[in-house]
Amino acid sequence: MNGRHSGRPTLEEVAVRAGVGRGTVSRVINGSPRVSDRAKAAVEAAIAELGYVPNRAARALAGNRTDAIALVIPEPETRLFAEPYFSDIIRGIGAELADTDMQLLLTLIRTPKERARFGQYLAAHRVDGVLLVSVHEDDPLPDLLEQLDMPAVLNGRRSDLESVSYVDADNVGGARAAVAHLFARGRRAVATITGPPDMYVARCRLDGYRQAVEAAGVSAGGSSGGSSDSELVARGDFTEEGGRRAMRELLARRPDIDAVFAASDLMAAGARQVLRESGRIVPTDVALVGFEDSAIARHMDPALTSVRQPTEEMGRTMARVLLEEIAERDSVRRHVVLATELIQRDSV
Repeated sequence: MNGRHSGRPTLEEVAVRAGVGRGTVSRVINGSPRVSDRAKAAVEAAIAELGYVPNRAARALAGNRTDAIALVIPEPETRLFAEPYFSDIIRGIGAELADTDMQLLLTLIRTPKERARFGQYLAAHRVDGVLLVSVHEDDPLPDLLEQLDMPAVLNGRRSDLESVSYVDADNVGGARAAVAHLFARGRRAVATITGPPDMYVARCRLDGYRQAVEAAGVSAGGSSGGSSDSELVARGDFTEEGGRRAMRELLARRPDIDAVFAASDLMAAGARQVLRESGRIVPTDVALVGFEDSAIARHMDPALTSVRQPTEEMGRTMARVLLEEIAERDSVRRHVVLATELIQRDSV
């Protein structure tokens, strides 16, 4: 000892006691998942034995850290509170961050002015990383995050060439399975209600629909040929009202519809309402399938067949990947796609 030791255990002493490197101790303290269970247990035991307490203020200054993460949702609050998808994502993110020291800051961006103000906030490095939910193709925020070298993870992606880390679901495969199920049940005039075309997730679910139509060897009109019919594709916006509007359009174009794949459960709920108003019975006259397998699907009458995507697990994985990027500060981008599953209920 050189006589200047304050008696407070240091990070280096924890590393020596645990038999690991200083970086491993830092990763354990910062909540990085990129540490083996054995190393994590050794570090935690050493911390307990030495009574080590991280100097958070000094660590933040030395590492330019804020111990805060921004969760950004570029949607109006009406969507945030109306759609179960957002609450499930937030629940997963919160659960993953619960055992860390990170604070989660929820930010809604609804106008260009709010986007510009948030850009200034990011440029000042007020947060250590960003989680972005509900990604639109023309959103400039992901590019800004890259320019600032800000750790970031998207929920979904802008295209199949996405350069920012993301966590997504198998939207094409899920939609294809849903529509194939409708054809397997003998339906022939199978329509779809899509999401907004500026969202990659919506385009993927439309691609899955078209692939299933082609694989079934029938046109959307019910005859052989394998081509889809634009009359049976109606644009929605992932809202219940959007589902109602699209369903009215479909019935006006093609009264012979006998099945509908809606790209979200909320749009399926709106479609069901219009079908009832028109005197059509689900599933006797028109079968109905949604996407997400939210609480809405389970509580509809009849209960809605839906594609289950692991929404809460997506939130957990997003937070986990972001913690890795914050701890490692490397240039590696993580691209994670989680599997989907068709949950069959009474609406088909």
